Amino acid sequence: MSTLTPPTLRVVPDPTDPRLTRPVTGVDQSGQAVDLHVVEERPLTIYLNSREIVTAMTIGDHPRWLALGFLANQGMVSAADEVTAIDYDDELQTVVVRTAVETDHEAKLARATRTSGCAVGTVFGDMMEGLDGLTLPATPLRVSDLHALSNAINRTPSLYLQAGAIHGTCLCAGPDPIAYFEDVGRHNAVDKLAGWMRATGTDAGDKTLYTTGRLTSEMVIKCALMGIPCLVSRSGFTAWGVEIARQVGLTVIGRMKGNRFVCLSGEERVVWDG
Repeated sequence: MSTLTPPTLRVVPDPTDPRLTRPVTGVDQSGQAVDLHVVEERPLTIYLNSREIVTAMTIGDHPRWLALGFLANQGMVSAADEVTAIDYDDELQTVVVRTAVETDHEAKLARATRTSGCAVGTVFGDMMEGLDGLTLPATPLRVSDLHALSNAINRTPSLYLQAGAIHGTCLCAGPDPIAYFEDVGRHNAVDKLAGWMRATGTDAGDKTLYTTGRLTSEMVIKCALMGIPCLVSRSGFTAWGVEIARQVGLTVIGRMKGNRFVCLSGEERVVWDG
């Protein structure tokens, strides 16, 4: 069984970080006083060079990775763009991602639409265009690995276990979790992971993306554009998310609880060994 040793899980949630939760006193169903921690929300404004792009509500950890991943996942910073600096100002709650050459982000902003995602979910028209001709690796996904991952992730200390009201996203290789991010919005958690992968040069082709959130169209698009061939969730699906996953050949597994799950796309990758 997989163990969560530091060499295996390279990025972990830190539920002890006092910046991420706030102690609150309330009353329970019997009128008795109860103390608990609630998750913080704070605005983070992301700039690309001199242009303000978006203000996202986030728990406040890993702001540089969140900004880089957001811009990459929206197609505003491509793999060919050289990122020269990522400047974070804690007092102003801003991140400025700087590139060597000005990008075409103004045109992308003109096609911005609001989606149904938690917190800030902004998707641009050419994200779908990025799927044209996309081929994802035929990396096998073992059922035994899914069981090990579910068990390992559910036992990882997290803000979800301490305070709830949060989404988690974990990058996995085989039965091993590698990097685990949380945020109030599932899109933020995925963007943090995307930024970390780009900053560390982590290969996506042999990985699985685990998320606690719904498997919506935007989650499917982001996973595919990141080059990750398998997307797994303990939550459910949307019809458009499933349709897009089938179009691009992404393996999508949802409703995973214990040893039970449903695969609605890409079942040819699944190795039924568990």
